[in-house]
Parts: sequence; structure tokens; C-alpha cells
Amino acid sequence: MRDLLEYIATLLVDYPEDVKVDEELAGDSCVLKLSVRREDVGKVIGKQGRTARAMRNLVIAAGQLRGQRVSVAVVDG
Repeated sequence: MRDLLEYIATLLVDYPEDVKVDEELAGDSCVLKLSVRREDVGKVIGKQGRTARAMRNLVIAAGQLRGQRVSVAVVDG
């Protein structure tokens, strides 16, 4: 799921080399923290949060296939 989120984010931003995803595992749950440049935060979040919501839904669906609970947080790096 980490790779999926990183792949999607690199396609959206102007500075793909600065995309970083940190993964924190705790039992059957996983927290993914997506870090991008300050200039790219708006592109990742999208209009009214639609892009971020779509990315979260894709990653959550992939996690459900593996039996994991996943949450995604977007932070500026």
C-alpha cells in the first residue's frame, strides 16, 4: 500500500523526487503519512479534498484486500 500511495502521489506533483511515504504499523492497522513539498500540497489534496479522498479510498480498498485497516495523512515536507 505504501508503494501504491507513493506511485499515485508522484504522478500528481511537480516535484516527484520529494514525495515520501512513512509507514507506521500497529497490529492489523497501518498509518501512511504522505509528505510532499509545500507547493504540491494543494495538488495532492485537490479541490474540496476530492483528490486526497480518492487516494485514501484506493489505499483503503487495497488494505481491505490484505485484511489491514489503513489510514492516510497528508503533511507538507
